[in-house]
Amino acid sequence: MGAGDLLALLLLHTVTDYKGFNAGLIRLINEGNSSCSGRVEIFLRGLWGTVCDDDWDLVDAEVVCRQLGCGKVVSAPIGAHFGQGRGHIWLDDVECSGQELRLTECGHRGLGSHNCGHQEDAGVVCEVRLINGFSNNLCSGRVEVYHNSQWGTICDDSWDLNDAQVVCRQLGCGNATATAYFGLGTGPIWLDEVRCVGNESSITDCTHQEFGSHDCNHSEDAGIICDGGSTMNSMASPTMPNTLQNNTVNSTTSHFPKPLLPTTPPRPDNNTATEGEVRLANGGNSDCSGRVEIFLRGQWGTVCDDDWDPVDAQVVCRQLGCGRVLSAPIGARFGLGQGPIWLDEINCSGHELRLTECGHSGLGAHNCVHQEDAGVVCEVRLVNSLSNNPCSGRVEVYHNSQWGTVCDDSWDLNDAQVVCRQLGCSNAMTATTAAYFGQGTGPIWLDEVRCVGNESSVTHCTHQEFGSHDCDHFEDAGKLSTSSLQTHKAMFIKAFPQGD
Repeated sequence: MGAGDLLALLLLHTVTDYKGFNAGLIRLINEGNSSCSGRVEIFLRGLWGTVCDDDWDLVDAEVVCRQLGCGKVVSAPIGAHFGQGRGHIWLDDVECSGQELRLTECGHRGLGSHNCGHQEDAGVVCEVRLINGFSNNLCSGRVEVYHNSQWGTICDDSWDLNDAQVVCRQLGCGNATATAYFGLGTGPIWLDEVRCVGNESSITDCTHQEFGSHDCNHSEDAGIICDGGSTMNSMASPTMPNTLQNNTVNSTTSHFPKPLLPTTPPRPDNNTATEGEVRLANGGNSDCSGRVEIFLRGQWGTVCDDDWDPVDAQVVCRQLGCGRVLSAPIGARFGLGQGPIWLDEINCSGHELRLTECGHSGLGAHNCVHQEDAGVVCEVRLVNSLSNNPCSGRVEVYHNSQWGTVCDDSWDLNDAQVVCRQLGCSNAMTATTAAYFGQGTGPIWLDEVRCVGNESSVTHCTHQEFGSHDCDHFEDAGKLSTSSLQTHKAMFIKAFPQGD
């Protein structure tokens, strides 16, 4: 190994988050057959958990009804009205404005942060549900409404497409295509002689006889078919790893007829972004320093610096695989962003996997301007990574406001392992040398790095003083064996589920 060789690192990448498995889905659990009333449960980090009833109210419950496509909210029971759940209590102190599309968009104190027991599990009762619909269209079925603490049906006297259109729109199911019969209901027949103009916000807002006044039997129960439900089946039952099978989504207890569409159509450069993805902008050529931006509702936006600190910034570094945080600049240190300010009053514990898991004031709820855009500077980055493995590349560290490289004198797998673990990239496969991933520029910050292997950061390993070295960038040379590359490819394919 020649003096001055720069190191590069090929890391074995494993995926540990569940962004491909419909995180944020909700369901309502009860002892009956209703998917529109029950104990609120939410699917996060691959597990179902409950919501604490601290500050739980009708505004919060309305968001659940909207997300489930169950019409208007009727009540928001507290005190484990629908029985105590098990496992995690994922959310507490939920604070919704009422306009959110998903419960996770509301303000909360942070994922898994609470002071509750399951005797405080929150519940929801929504106004409308569809029963016995087609298996390939969740926006079809017998129409039932909730009144006087009981679900009941609607008589089909005078029932037509105008009436069906109101229900379809109320449930976020597009347009009515037909009225139909979906079997006999049970219990009361709540509505008869329903006559809608077509622009009402709820079926109960239409003209009808008094609740419970009718001359019908259940052979006349009304039903609908809407055109907005055939595309939603993929959301109802995400496939999870076998280790989580006892907590997987069950399509028989979940009801997801409403598409969760972005409020703003994605711009052309957003096609590859995923909900909750973060990036650091305007940090030069670095992906590991810059203005914090987050992709929500189909659009990139910024984060306000109110209460922004290194604990919050550490979550961003972790999510991006950029090692430890060095600083959390405020006051638009990396320039003013554009578009929405998505998050404010961020409060992370430091253990979250994604920034959206931290406590915040609610999606789009803020009192900020872009002069307060938050920034992040992380410690380590990988440059010129392989296109199919983000955990590979030339190792660079940030010091004295500048990115620099590490010389490969004494560089071995122990050193590489520390960087792997620091970046959340599992185990080191190969510590490549001689600028395998191209020559760097600027300072060479570290030389003669000697790690035991259990250090939390490569800068904690023994090394010469920052900037002290006998290396040159042009001396970088090295190789990566075919067998190593094949092993890497096999592990990479295994680590990423198809379609992720």
